Amino acid sequence: MHSTLSTVEIKPKSTHKYSIIWMHGLGADGHDFEGLVPELHLSAQDHTHFIFPNAPIQAVTINGGAEMRAWYDILERTLERKVDINGIHESANTIHTLIDNELEKGIPAENILLAGFSQGGVIALQAGLTSKHNLAGIVALSTYFPTINELTTPKSTPIFMAHGMLDSIVNIESGKNVFNTLNDANYAIEWHDYLMEHSVCIDEIKDIAHFINKQFKD
Repeated sequence: MHSTLSTVEIKPKSTHKYSIIWMHGLGADGHDFEGLVPELHLSAQDHTHFIFPNAPIQAVTINGGAEMRAWYDILERTLERKVDINGIHESANTIHTLIDNELEKGIPAENILLAGFSQGGVIALQAGLTSKHNLAGIVALSTYFPTINELTTPKSTPIFMAHGMLDSIVNIESGKNVFNTLNDANYAIEWHDYLMEHSVCIDEIKDIAHFINKQFKD
């Protein structure tokens, strides 16, 4: 696993105050959610640095060993999924490095938000909840969390979880189980579901923007 990641970035148009690091899903790349930025209409959009890292290219077992961008290997496509846990840890560490890069620019941790879709959502949760810092928030979309049992002390970082009710790739129950576990452990987490498949919809985008606008305050 590479210690540094290539990235797609949208630089702030005005003074840099906030940063969003957004992880793509299996087989996609950093451009996958780049086009979503204008649709968010964030109140602090001109002050926000958007970073879309590219996952390393590696063989993925469930796809016949084909090589593609992946945050970790998936060994079995079951409800709970058998995955490469070490790969999750390694990818989360590369995101910690990206967080450190923003901190070195003078952006406080409470102004840095992580987001991710599917596999990327796993990494957003892992990196955000194992970070040394309390971040602005975590947006975890259409995802699950294989390493949830490793968590010890709840963090105050707010979490937005969302899922499609018709998702045939990552069953909604996998996501809801994560929400229930973290909610019961007193994490600051909210749940949203939508009549969609393994994707993103307009109503979800509006809710994501509302969540981010609540976190990014001067």
